[in-house]
Amino acid sequence: MTWTAVPHTVNRLVVDVDLPFDEFRARYEEAVPAYDITGLAQFSDWDEVRADADRAATNGFLRYSTVDCGPAFSIAGHKSQCVVYLMGNHTIAETMYGHDPGIMLYAPLRTVIYEDLDGGTHFAIDQPSDRFGSFGNPDIAATGRLLDQKVAALLTGLGVAVPDTLS
Repeated sequence: MTWTAVPHTVNRLVVDVDLPFDEFRARYEEAVPAYDITGLAQFSDWDEVRADADRAATNGFLRYSTVDCGPAFSIAGHKSQCVVYLMGNHTIAETMYGHDPGIMLYAPLRTVIYEDLDGGTHFAIDQPSDRFGSFGNPDIAATGRLLDQKVAALLTGLGVAVPDTLS
């Protein structure tokens, strides 16, 4: 049996949001629309898939999964709201997949919107270039940097601060 350990440092970016949780969540979910990837079976070639993603991902990203943590943790008495998302774009992931299918460990990107214990709203994501840079492939790393730019554009569109490390 063989295995490889790949140590790497990742910046977790936590952005303070100056909006109530529900309002920011609604903005995010409008900007990153839900997408059912099982619908890809209807397409006969990748050009059709790409056109569909371009149409659907108005801000570059699609939402593949939403996990509302509140109902589960409220049973234990917790009041803070928290929603976890898998956000990405399968046509962007495809550009890395051909180099190393292992990139799917980090694609789609995992994001979270949550309330802290004082009721403040936050958006958090691991920096994509850190995650994809760990594969040691310059083409994958370049796509990670592109995703940094796309996350920065999304945050700008949502009206929140963009961490310096994304630019």
